[in-house]
Amino acid sequence: MDVDEYLAEAERRRESVRPDVPRQVVYPRGEVPIGEYVRGWARETPDAIALAFYGRELTWREIDDLSDRAAGWLETQGVQAGDRVGVLLPNSPQFVIAFIAIMKLGAVHVPINVMFREHELHHELTDADVKVLFCVDSMLDVLGNVIGETAVESVLVTSAMELAGDDPALPAPAAPPATTSPNVTPTATWRDLATASPAAPREVDLDALAALNYTGGTTGMPKGCEHSQRHMLYAVAAWMTASGVTGRPAFLCHVPVFWIAGEDMGILSPILTGGTCVLLARWDAEAVMRSIERYRVSIWIATVDNYVEIMEHPDAERTDFSSLTTPLAMSFVARVDPEVRQRWRETSRTDGVLREAAYGMTETHTMDTSTYGLQDDDWDILGEPGQCGLPVPGTDIMVVDPATAEILPLGERGEIVLRSPSILTAYWRRPDATDDAIRDGWLHTGDTGFIDEAGCLHYLVRNKDMIKVNGMSVFPAEVEAYLCRHDDVEVAAVVPRPDPDKGQVPVAFVKAVAGRDIDPDALRAWAKTQMATYKVPEMRVVDEFPMTTTGKIKKAELAAQTQDRT
Repeated sequence: MDVDEYLAEAERRRESVRPDVPRQVVYPRGEVPIGEYVRGWARETPDAIALAFYGRELTWREIDDLSDRAAGWLETQGVQAGDRVGVLLPNSPQFVIAFIAIMKLGAVHVPINVMFREHELHHELTDADVKVLFCVDSMLDVLGNVIGETAVESVLVTSAMELAGDDPALPAPAAPPATTSPNVTPTATWRDLATASPAAPREVDLDALAALNYTGGTTGMPKGCEHSQRHMLYAVAAWMTASGVTGRPAFLCHVPVFWIAGEDMGILSPILTGGTCVLLARWDAEAVMRSIERYRVSIWIATVDNYVEIMEHPDAERTDFSSLTTPLAMSFVARVDPEVRQRWRETSRTDGVLREAAYGMTETHTMDTSTYGLQDDDWDILGEPGQCGLPVPGTDIMVVDPATAEILPLGERGEIVLRSPSILTAYWRRPDATDDAIRDGWLHTGDTGFIDEAGCLHYLVRNKDMIKVNGMSVFPAEVEAYLCRHDDVEVAAVVPRPDPDKGQVPVAFVKAVAGRDIDPDALRAWAKTQMATYKVPEMRVVDEFPMTTTGKIKKAELAAQTQDRT
């Protein structure tokens, strides 16, 4: 089967489940630069709320003006098209305004995690060759320890909550304490920016480098993914088209906007739709519920654990969730299952069905599939594990042999490869990694999965995390999904343990549902009735999991713990 035949067959299968949505990507204002989107909404709906932050409400007119002034300040620092500008800020209006300003200049946005320490911060500043930096004052001490080894010349400093409102109904959290460093002399403050002369509009190349979004560094140091404004426009517009999103909705974002998923939902989606971003500095169940009710939020993305916390909150029964038509989940730890979905339906008292958001990665701008319309009778979560939905319009997905890159028959497990208008142009200054990842226009993701009988993608595991038992493949996500169907298991994480006879064996770290106990031997006996013997893991019961700053289980630490047994 060649590529065309494979894609045609996959598309034929999708006809039975595809929802009634446009087959071509819909761009609300066309394929024009992001700055033109902002200017357009400022002309058409100048007084509409573009951004709400703890009671502070910025209109599209204000966002357009402030981003013009930010662009003007950047020009005074010598920033030109193609120059890299670092944004070391938490969720805040300042982050959004800085992003838009960088786009208006045709410069390059380099978002940086505010949880970084010296080694991580040094790597991204030097690798991207950042010369101008927006920096939150709580990070000045860390910056001061590395700035002398970087090319940073200008630093604009602001406080995390400087633009927060004064609203007793939605109190803002305290800003992290400000720090100082003798090695950092701030070039400007936010007040300087707000009074700067605005930059004049300029032509921007949609296909020029516009962002360096760094990968998580699962192998070696993080790599910068080169993305253009066209990539950004397509990723968000294609997902909204496939998900039936129309009009000017209100989006709620507490996910960090320095992550690419937060950028998509908290910045780009409101910009493309002309809707409202309700931005929170961090996760807080009470603030989320008050924001949904106050701003009539219709689209929200959160972890399954966040939804569970809402469902268990005493204020949930008194909260009006009726506007929330699109509650989206990220299954980093707990997973969407029929029980969680039904509990959410009962708690929210709405028709908004809790569902997985998408399959994606930093290299693709992370919105490659949509699960919209696949929830009848819980079809999307009752079948085989890892269902991620259908490719968005304009995106092609195949599964190939990871060793030979030969196309595998539909249904077989292999490496997921993908091509779309939003895959990275290259890894920044890494031609070796680029050539390895992008071959003949296809991105080799390093993820293992398959395409099912309905043409839906299933993600199973990163290739490097595959467990081989006597040469047979064990997919951690599959075993975890089976274990979580046990009434006593809330969360399961499966990792390999070296074994002298079998090569590897799976080990499951399991956390019990509140108020219940797990007998490891009994759970293992039950597991033998649910899956092939070689997949049945050793069981270890834990109270909590080691977590990353991005809310994922640190499986490397769990794997290290398996070394204490033979």
